[in-house]
Amino acid sequence: MKLENRSAVRATGALVITVLLPVLVLAQVAAPATAHPVGVVKAVGDNSITLTTDAGASLTVAVNPDTKILRVPAGQKDLKSATPIQLKEIQVGDRTLVTGTAAADANLVNAARVIVMTKSDIAQKQQQDQADWQRRGVDGKVKSVDPAAGTVTISPGANKMIVVHTTKATVIRRYSPDSVKFDDAKLGTLDQIKVGDQFRARGERNADGTELTAEEVVSGTFLTVDATVVSTDAASNTVTLKDLATKKPVTVRISGDSQLRQIPPMIAQRIAMRVKGGSSQGVNAGAQNTSTGARGNSAMAAGGGAPQGGPSPAGAAGGWQPGDHPRGQMDLQQMLGRLPAVAIGDLQKGQAVVVLATEGSTSSAPTVITLLTGVEPILTASPSDSRTATMLLSPWNMGGPAGDAGAQ
Repeated sequence: MKLENRSAVRATGALVITVLLPVLVLAQVAAPATAHPVGVVKAVGDNSITLTTDAGASLTVAVNPDTKILRVPAGQKDLKSATPIQLKEIQVGDRTLVTGTAAADANLVNAARVIVMTKSDIAQKQQQDQADWQRRGVDGKVKSVDPAAGTVTISPGANKMIVVHTTKATVIRRYSPDSVKFDDAKLGTLDQIKVGDQFRARGERNADGTELTAEEVVSGTFLTVDATVVSTDAASNTVTLKDLATKKPVTVRISGDSQLRQIPPMIAQRIAMRVKGGSSQGVNAGAQNTSTGARGNSAMAAGGGAPQGGPSPAGAAGGWQPGDHPRGQMDLQQMLGRLPAVAIGDLQKGQAVVVLATEGSTSSAPTVITLLTGVEPILTASPSDSRTATMLLSPWNMGGPAGDAGAQ
């Protein structure tokens, strides 16, 4: 090829590149981004769904005739059992995973596929999980951890030990330091678990109940405080307490998931008697025989089995262990949802409380799981070297997972 021809080819090639490069760049910039929002249905329109995403944002999902809408049973990890449904079958409260493209409007996604777990399916799955955690679960404080052997030894109560064995198939979760929700527990590893943590596992127990091979475990570090109220701040939803053990102030945050409850005097007296070993009937009698004013003693005695907030609690005082009682018998954790509610504005300076809270982090105060008032008789009866909050309260705010909408 002659030199001038080679020069012409190079020039032509440079021209082609010069022309095409902006087009390619423009195509890359213009390509719509893939979106995978997950959330709960807030409203359903003729051709759209409004979601409240897990991040708390409101998002509109545009549905067109080509959008695939699939219903998946709660808890399923794939689409093998998915069934097609119509947009009109989606209900408020259903949980959805959307696959689509983000629109120019940041609050709009054009859906190619919508995967739905119905509210009723999720509720049924939660009930099944609650029953399974109670029937096949164990819980207590961590006494030792051996990551190499895959074992955790826990104490569910006085003079009791259970060795929990994990395998490669065991699902290991860790509570978030800023959340009281089971759904916020993250996948973790055994080496994250520390002595003194609260620990729960479900699986197959051996004949004498001293060992369990776990299918799923969850653990967390929780704060327990016997305290008096120093001040409250309704605007920031915080309460400052004086820890009776350390004499130091502790500020805790009240969230929408926090339980604030008052123990009626008669029940508090009966619990105090149990703590001191002076009652043969204990808390169960207090729950069933004591009137709670407007709530009524029938409400206190109603129900049984696992409470809505989670399976039966971790070890309590004086040999009062949930595992020692037949399923369905009342204990304090089961009573909590039926005790009179307390608002942050009801708390008075100097009032005695027991508090169970999340660990908190450097950026946020511990979040209250449960705060109980009316505890003066119990604090008086408690041994000086123990925390009443540890004895009375379970950290587990579980209902089981709300369904994993992560099927692909």
